Amino acid sequence: MRAWRVHRYGAPCDVLQLDEIDTPEPGAGEVLISVQAVTLNFNDLDGIHGRYKTVPTPVPYTPGMEVLGIVERCGAGAEAWSGKRVVAIPSGAVGGYAEKVVAPAAMTFEMPARVALPDAAAIYMPFHLVWLALYERARLQKGETLLVHAGAGGAGSAALQLGVLAGARVFSTAGSAAKLQLCLDLGAERAINYREDDFVEAVLEATDGRGVDVAFDAVSGDVTLQTFRCMAFNGRHVLAGFASGIEQEDAGLVPRPVLFGNFSLVGVCHAYVEDTIDFKRATGFNFPAHRDGERLHAELLDLIDAGSIRPVVGRAVTFDELPFALDAMERRDTVGRTVVQL
Repeated sequence: MRAWRVHRYGAPCDVLQLDEIDTPEPGAGEVLISVQAVTLNFNDLDGIHGRYKTVPTPVPYTPGMEVLGIVERCGAGAEAWSGKRVVAIPSGAVGGYAEKVVAPAAMTFEMPARVALPDAAAIYMPFHLVWLALYERARLQKGETLLVHAGAGGAGSAALQLGVLAGARVFSTAGSAAKLQLCLDLGAERAINYREDDFVEAVLEATDGRGVDVAFDAVSGDVTLQTFRCMAFNGRHVLAGFASGIEQEDAGLVPRPVLFGNFSLVGVCHAYVEDTIDFKRATGFNFPAHRDGERLHAELLDLIDAGSIRPVVGRAVTFDELPFALDAMERRDTVGRTVVQL
């Protein structure tokens, strides 16, 4: 089968190579997916550059952490998935830039035929992550204020929509006129150009100096530190990603602004497991169960069917164009999600 592989770390167009490799075999609790589309993520870029310390990716390897396709074969215990059209996070969150990939059944969800490509490939990661972040972790309420960073991106556009759906007043940051307009079109009350304006002052002005109840921050770095300055009393600052650079994952935060700000720092990580108790004992971490994800997935599909929310696909490209699409994403020349169709 064909797969884009990294043989040395660096920029995607410099280091990705289209190889012929063996088809992987699903183990117990896993499925083999014939890939129809793969959706690009910033974590893919971190792996390609060799800077993802939490999930190391020794070369050569195949990146790609989100796919859509048809289940071709099943490992023991996963037989019920046979023949289904699914979205999935591959095992180890890598391997998706290929014609076939193995994924845990716990990270696999059915995608009905009524949802056409490329939208079908653009729903899973952002909407599952944001639902967990805003509704479960931050407990966003009707009438509260929400600041969404990078509101024209994949996760940001989902956060903006789910914030509006919750009845919140939503403010968003973005970096160009077109991206600002997209944020407004998705329901933002105010869109702030972070390249030209001080988003802290803009938010304080819009909230009469109070600040926001919830911030959705998948950027990190200096953006996180600046956002601390516009959090409301009893606010919830959600850390949901490291788009400004995965090295921020290991950066120490000075606790004084959190203590003096009287707001909560809220972590969120999107993943599902079959047995939450065994996982907790083995790792010390808390992940939701796959059955919880199934209920959420059904609710999201209902909302999409009703037109209440929608995935934002900025670009759909062919498999041969994948490295160039990654370069464009790294330059921040994209909006929403980039879907690669095989």
